[in-house]
Amino acid sequence: MITIVAKCSTKAGKADDLVNLARDLVQASRSEAGNVSYDFYADIGDPEKFTFVEVWKDQAAIEFHNNTSHFQGFVEKAGPLFAGPLDIALYRKLT
Repeated sequence: MITIVAKCSTKAGKADDLVNLARDLVQASRSEAGNVSYDFYADIGDPEKFTFVEVWKDQAAIEFHNNTSHFQGFVEKAGPLFAGPLDIALYRKLT
């Protein structure tokens, strides 16, 4: 399994727009065969900071996900809402 942690910040006043877009992305992503879990978190201390935590069966599942219409649509619509580049890291579970 592979875990993806993607951290992002929105431009001022754009947090609600990102949350609305993310709801559809999360729901659709959770229904993918290779998805183990897919969650979206808001930072308690900063209302413009968010984190996606995704767990996928394998790299093929991630590649499939990255090519879905729901992911591609999210990227296109959410891109202008971000205050800067996303901080994305992939992890493998050790224990």
